[in-house]
Amino acid sequence: MSTTADVHASNQPARIAVIGSGPAGIYASDLLVKSELDVQIDLFEKMPAPFGLIRYGVAPDHPRIKGIVQSLHNVMEKNEIRFLGNIEVGRDITVDEMHEYYDAIIFATGATQDKAMGLPGEELDGSFGSAEFVGFYDGNPNFKREWDLSAESVAVIGVGNVSLDVSRILAKTADELLVTEIPDNVYQSLKDNKAKEVHVFGRRGPAQAKYTPKELKELDESPTIEVIVAPEDIDYDAASEAARRESKSVDLVCQTLESYAMREPGDAPHKIYIHFFESPTEIVGEDGKVVGIRTERTQ
Repeated sequence: MSTTADVHASNQPARIAVIGSGPAGIYASDLLVKSELDVQIDLFEKMPAPFGLIRYGVAPDHPRIKGIVQSLHNVMEKNEIRFLGNIEVGRDITVDEMHEYYDAIIFATGATQDKAMGLPGEELDGSFGSAEFVGFYDGNPNFKREWDLSAESVAVIGVGNVSLDVSRILAKTADELLVTEIPDNVYQSLKDNKAKEVHVFGRRGPAQAKYTPKELKELDESPTIEVIVAPEDIDYDAASEAARRESKSVDLVCQTLESYAMREPGDAPHKIYIHFFESPTEIVGEDGKVVGIRTERTQ
């Protein structure tokens, strides 16, 4: 087994294995290439194609993602980086075996599974983690290819960018997504989507929402979608006011939410309701299926 010292002494490049070819793994490889080290990098990926969540975790109607993919492509084209796809570490090769051939190993495997919230009723039919739905509409081969979209009212728990993507995909018509790279099986499922109302729940206030200002502002640019925020949910304590002063991004998010709360109701066929100060306490079921969600008002 060669050691790093042996490699450097023999003027051979340091061999580095990076496990995971999402943005983290690719940018880590880029930093190593740009460093003063002489390196040769093998980028391992269990999927056939690279880019991780950029490919399989972002809604298809984000045109700016193509620019990010191009920048990742540019990194991977460097001579010091070799892509090895369809190889799962732990199944096709072990970490111990990799130590025999590499001077260092970087793990950049990300998080592809949902974490349970611990709510009563979470196991009911009709209760899903966001990763399952995102994997479906992004065409991830590790997730099911068909989805039951017969519910007319859907609850989404969380006020981050993933909840924005999920809500928007549920509220848009399938035909609006035809201009994207949406897989045909996803299009066929979304054609049968019955959702008319999407209710998004956040346990804290507008200043604590983890939205990107641009994505939030564009949420109801579709003529079929209207975003509704209750005026009483626009509330700030001293810490929230301080957060707005200290962060332009937080302030822009709050301004957009305020604009949604102040306008008159429209007639768009699909509504996205964003509820603040509502903490889910139970997913309510009947005959083993979800029929509602119970929340408590927070302060």
